[in-house]
Amino acid sequence: MPVPYLLKGGLVVDPQAETVERLDLLIEGSRVAAMAAGLSAPEAEVVEVAGCYILPGLIDLHCHLREPGEELKETIATGTRAAVRGGFTGVVAMGNTKPPADNRTVIEFVKRRAEAGSVPVYPVGCATKERKGEELAEIGDLFEAGAVALSDDGSSIMNSEVLRRVLEYSRMFDLVVISHCEDRELSAGGLMNEGFNSTVYGLRGIPAAAEEVQVARDLILAEMTGARLHIAHVSTAGSVRLIRDAKQRGVRVTAEVTPHHLCLTDDAVRSYDTNTKVNPPLRSRQDVAALIAGLLDGAIDAIATDHAPHTQEDKEVEFDLAPFGISGLETAVPLIWEHLVETGILTPVQVAQKMALNPARIIGLPGRLVRVGAEASLTVIDPRQKRPVQAEQFASLGRNTPFDGWELRGWPVLTMVGGVVHRQLVDRVTDTL
Repeated sequence: MPVPYLLKGGLVVDPQAETVERLDLLIEGSRVAAMAAGLSAPEAEVVEVAGCYILPGLIDLHCHLREPGEELKETIATGTRAAVRGGFTGVVAMGNTKPPADNRTVIEFVKRRAEAGSVPVYPVGCATKERKGEELAEIGDLFEAGAVALSDDGSSIMNSEVLRRVLEYSRMFDLVVISHCEDRELSAGGLMNEGFNSTVYGLRGIPAAAEEVQVARDLILAEMTGARLHIAHVSTAGSVRLIRDAKQRGVRVTAEVTPHHLCLTDDAVRSYDTNTKVNPPLRSRQDVAALIAGLLDGAIDAIATDHAPHTQEDKEVEFDLAPFGISGLETAVPLIWEHLVETGILTPVQVAQKMALNPARIIGLPGRLVRVGAEASLTVIDPRQKRPVQAEQFASLGRNTPFDGWELRGWPVLTMVGGVVHRQLVDRVTDTL
């Protein structure tokens, strides 16, 4: 049994009631045993968290753990350690592994390896065999094995008839289909956002239409089939508009945005730093403004990292040869806090909604709330702690981040997973308060 903990003086965030209240929390076993001001528990280990926000445990809705097949980039063990360091109490693992998670065996392998991980891993099964977009995977088998969603993430299903059938079959199991919206004919050979900057930097562009054409098609098919559709890593103003309009028509669609698409624009590519090379690419200032507006009005439901770790050797090549992706698990919370909370754009309640409550709902997990009797999975954020990003100290094997050296506020200082506190985080919080 985990030792009892008494978290004293924290600001408890309730994303459902939309309240923030100063309370003490008593954790016994894997559950929240009591919540009140002025609690005492002589047998418990006291952790002073005055001035910190206590959120329901964050869930990363979009993560690449690379195992099986690319363990030099990341493993389930290192990726889940990075997750807990980043304040996440669970991660949704995409299925574009090698071999891909298009069968029961790979899903079961991921679940077995995750048993020894630092946080729960929720595997995503591939929608089509080998992610080729040609033939449906055995969706029933994937569901029975424990897949929480279907996706060919990293590749778009270009064949509309195939996607229609995926959506129809997904309804039988109430599985959400996570769509990577990219028209590969329009994006072929592209390296960054198509626009003024791509012309100046001499890099082939990826037009916004490459995303928006697929978003429009997927929304039409979701409306036709009545299936649940989730749009991954939304990056353009046009996509936000299409999703907002579809929601108003009653289409069963949700959407996510990444921290890097909220905090960077295509101006960042000026340095030719391959860590700014992501897919979809960093977009314009107008697109970023539309993404933020979508977060605020509910068009975008969640913030997800799209954690995509690569080795140093992968990224230390010419820009056109480097793979797409940012290692995002350990910087997501302070990036959102520094750029959206400290600036007054989002409140702590909205952060809890976008990073805990809504992600859990999308993949069918129980409500992510801090309640007596609820599972004690919590994320404690210190809004006063300001320090630089230090990529060389990442728990992730992927150090590929454009944020190395950035001074950020709002770091996770304690992550509790089912009543278990990871000791290094307790040390950090007691050292800084």
